[in-house]
Amino acid sequence: MASTDNGTPASRRKGLAKARAAFDGLRSHAGFWLGALSQPTIDLTLRTQAGQRTRIVESPGLSLPKAELDALVDQLRIVAAKTLPQESLSYGIFSGEPERLSRAIITLICEEDSGRPIAFNALSVMDVPLDGEPAEVTHLGLVMVDPDVRGQGLSWVLYGLTALVLFARDGLRPKWISNVTQVPAVAGMVSDTFSDVYPSPQPGARQSFAHLQLARGIMAQHRAVFGVGEEAGFDEARSVITNAYTGGSDALKKTFEIAPKHRNAIYNDFCERELDYARGDDVLQLGRIDLAGARRYLLSEVPHGSLPALLAASAMLALQRLVLPVVYWMDDTRAFGTLRPRKQNT
Repeated sequence: MASTDNGTPASRRKGLAKARAAFDGLRSHAGFWLGALSQPTIDLTLRTQAGQRTRIVESPGLSLPKAELDALVDQLRIVAAKTLPQESLSYGIFSGEPERLSRAIITLICEEDSGRPIAFNALSVMDVPLDGEPAEVTHLGLVMVDPDVRGQGLSWVLYGLTALVLFARDGLRPKWISNVTQVPAVAGMVSDTFSDVYPSPQPGARQSFAHLQLARGIMAQHRAVFGVGEEAGFDEARSVITNAYTGGSDALKKTFEIAPKHRNAIYNDFCERELDYARGDDVLQLGRIDLAGARRYLLSEVPHGSLPALLAASAMLALQRLVLPVVYWMDDTRAFGTLRPRKQNT
């Protein structure tokens, strides 16, 4: 049997190294989730896969000093310049204005060794009226990936991780999400990952009055979040924004032929049928992240070999069956479904 110089068998040494690596990974993920659940304003860094680190920063326009904010915006612009080398974007986060970044949540992936930014997602939190009360909608925002690293399995981080963090931090209460896109791959990802999504070609997808109210509120108050000008129209019945690329997002307009496709053809057919690409249409999707959606995300999007992901999936199932009803019932400070706070805020 091969052995090391000190007499320890090589197989045992390898086993110990694997155990230490697994423990270090588990400790890193545990620290990440403890931070996510305890920090009033999230600023977390996590090693999401080999050679890459992901930083999630909530409300950087409020939480970061100006020098750090400028450095963060510069990193976003580096990725944008690689993605759209002949164009420039002027809306939202790219303006660098603190007030624009005060409602943003940035997910930035960098190379671990060099620190080079390679991808980001910029979420925004919008206050929208629903049934006469303010509701919070998390807009999935702009995603950009350096062409040199496309196809490396970054989508599970860019499209779901931050939404999952926010969902967990809010006590696993369902949260509304929105998405504006003309890309079939993205429309399909949203339909597959989140719950109660409209519009979607999935069987049973329908527009509830809540969907309609939120869509109207977003179009009335928050067009600047996704770079849609005032002259753009909105087809309420189909939840389609017409002539959408007029408010600073012009460089993102695509033809159907070059728009990334989904592996399931129903989403490609849906976008081709519903959107006029020559005019520049987008779908405005609304849905929710809830326990069912979080479970789908963990089991189908997160790499199955990740021990922390499997532990999180198990925890979700246990919470759904055993713990959540008690937690919701005992928390008399916030509404949940038909339950109302014992004391209303004044």
